[in-house]
Amino acid sequence: MSFEPRNPDYQARVREIFARATFVNDVGIVLLGCGPGWVEAELELAPRHVQQDGFAHFGVQATLADHAAGAAAGTLAAPDEAVLSVEFNQSMLRPARGKWLFCRAEVLKPGRTLTRVESEVCAVDESGARQLVAKARVALATIHLRGSLYAP
Repeated sequence: MSFEPRNPDYQARVREIFARATFVNDVGIVLLGCGPGWVEAELELAPRHVQQDGFAHFGVQATLADHAAGAAAGTLAAPDEAVLSVEFNQSMLRPARGKWLFCRAEVLKPGRTLTRVESEVCAVDESGARQLVAKARVALATIHLRGSLYAP
């Protein structure tokens, strides 16, 4: 799908979304790229990201999928708007093991008050081969920043 961003400086906004998200930075998630209605991000897996059986923890995958979805929706938000997740559903397709997690989030349906996004999470091995491990569907509400407690 092709979308028209309402903020001509949307790429800077997405970089800011990643820079200001302290929890996401603590986890180690980094922005790879973005365009109108999509974002790609990755996480280099470390021992702190895996659960007791050596697979990437569900919570780590969910954080990656959710944050990428929010940033993808953010590419279409106006300069005085932000988006907040209001619904999140993630399906784990197989155990995630690899060197990195890669996520691509794409807007399925933008809206004035609610935007729907799908995130795909892949495990990436040392050769760069990707295997789809999870899919998330995220609904994000649009909030106006003027006079809001959420204003940057």
